[in-house]
Amino acid sequence: MSRTAIAILALFLAVGFALSPVFVPDFGGFAPDQFPVPQVDPAVQPAGYAFAIWGPIYLWLIAGMGYGLWRRREDESWHAMRLALIPSLAVGSIWLAVAVASPIWAAVLIWIMLIAALVALYQSPATDPWFAALPVGLYAGWLTAASCVSLGLLAGGYGYLDGGTAAIAALLLALVIAAAVQSSLRRAPSYGIAVIWALVAVVVQNAGSNVTVAALAAGGALALLVPTLKAWRAA
Repeated sequence: MSRTAIAILALFLAVGFALSPVFVPDFGGFAPDQFPVPQVDPAVQPAGYAFAIWGPIYLWLIAGMGYGLWRRREDESWHAMRLALIPSLAVGSIWLAVAVASPIWAAVLIWIMLIAALVALYQSPATDPWFAALPVGLYAGWLTAASCVSLGLLAGGYGYLDGGTAAIAALLLALVIAAAVQSSLRRAPSYGIAVIWALVAVVVQNAGSNVTVAALAAGGALALLVPTLKAWRAA
């Protein structure tokens, strides 16, 4: 495919991804009875308000891919980013429908989305950060948190760990990935901001019920501020 065709496809998939909730309007997170051990208010899951971040993610990705098609359709660095991002957006467009049917397959797919998004983030051009690295960073950051949450839900929901231990394991994994990515990337602070947003929402979720999980999430958010602020200054 030509670079122009790839740019068109990236914009088309960004729009399709944003429209996917329209076709699965009833999904508000996994139902407790989708797991052998029902997950009622699981400690690993951020407070509900945090999921509003999908609005800015959708709109920013559409704006970014639209700008790229308009002004950077033949640019080599944009092309490399798009080639990595397209699989993530394509899987994301069907993710909600899969999540309604199977938490296990939803977890598999969200990790595919994350890996592709991280490749796209590292491939993103240094120019045009407001239309490339920053929207992709926000997307990849939220996926980092969501992917680890999915593993925590599976671990608790299938009885491998109790809810609190599953939350701690998932948070530690998210912090390791996020710190490694933001520290090595040294730009796109939107990545760290998205993960911090999720961690703060975990604090809110657990403040009155699981002090250990809340404290770990709060400490992780504070620690992640360091590489995020360094990336902010570099940007």
